[in-house]
Amino acid sequence: MTSNPKRVLVLWADSQSANFGVRVLAEGTTNIARTAWGAGVEVDLQNFATGDSNISFGPRSIVRDIGRKNGPIKDKLNDYTVIVDTGAGDSFTDIYGLKRLFVMLYVHRVAFSLGIPVVMGPQTIGPFNTSLGRWAARRSLRTMNTVIARDPRSADYAQTLGRKVDATSTDVAFALTDRLDGDPRDIVLNISGLLWGKNHHVNSARYREEVLDLVAGLQDRGRNVSLLAHVLAPGYDEDDIHAVEQFQREYGAEFETILPTSLGQLRSTLAGANFVIGSRMHACLNALSSGTPAIAWAYSRKFAPLMNDIGWQHVIDLSNPATSPATETLHLIDSVDQAKFKESVRTVQNRAREHLNLTVSAFRTVGIAQ
Repeated sequence: MTSNPKRVLVLWADSQSANFGVRVLAEGTTNIARTAWGAGVEVDLQNFATGDSNISFGPRSIVRDIGRKNGPIKDKLNDYTVIVDTGAGDSFTDIYGLKRLFVMLYVHRVAFSLGIPVVMGPQTIGPFNTSLGRWAARRSLRTMNTVIARDPRSADYAQTLGRKVDATSTDVAFALTDRLDGDPRDIVLNISGLLWGKNHHVNSARYREEVLDLVAGLQDRGRNVSLLAHVLAPGYDEDDIHAVEQFQREYGAEFETILPTSLGQLRSTLAGANFVIGSRMHACLNALSSGTPAIAWAYSRKFAPLMNDIGWQHVIDLSNPATSPATETLHLIDSVDQAKFKESVRTVQNRAREHLNLTVSAFRTVGIAQ
């Protein structure tokens, strides 16, 4: 005989994170867990660092945990009947380095050794570019109770690692249920701190030039541009605030700058815009799930498969040297019918929510033995 879990720990999610994508993972996954297992289920959040949790799940905690009967990670996990791993959306991969990956894999292994079911919630799976990464990922996937990909390409990739997924869904941004009524704005542009400086994703000099060309083209057309920081982490290389400030200095003009203080405020702001142009995927997903058309400037393979699967084709590949993202974006904005564009977003929302029903069904297959 089985019953629904009473206490659920959601990994790599935090409602206080400087990265609003991580806040989306926290709220969206919590909503899905309560839909699947009942409104009374207790859901806690655990990120790599402290935040909603009073302990961190990082290398120092692993050192104090490994090889011991009790430790900070084992003691934390033992308080829960099910673990839901968000993969931080796109971190079940070795493209961000092995250190982050092996922290995640250690927690998987501890949960498995304690007999606690681990659900891999909707996320990007792979790629793994190293033989060590692939080996470790295969081992970890074998321990998962349930595996859910958030796009078909991830599902296919999991299959190459020897694990057929239990469901192919979409991003949990579409599980957010907030009512949104933002002040009207024309175009909200998210500039990514991840891409503004030197990085291994795209040519940063070209990215900066394309952003400058885009804004110049929009202003030539009489459009009003507001700048959005989606990751607010002053002092860190990937901080969007710094990128926004650098852009304004290079462009030689000041724009309205949006520095949201809550996920609700961010989503309301996006809901009031005519268009969102974003280099952070969750800036685009927050817009689409809020009812606003978004043009995604994609820096990795996580964008297109997810967007295409829910029927949204407006993804521009930043790594393609044969095209100009600024020119493509301006052409799209010039050519679309705003009303029809908005209607197509509603179709995307409906399709995404249908996909998320598969996540709820997959969660419900996880029963706790009585």
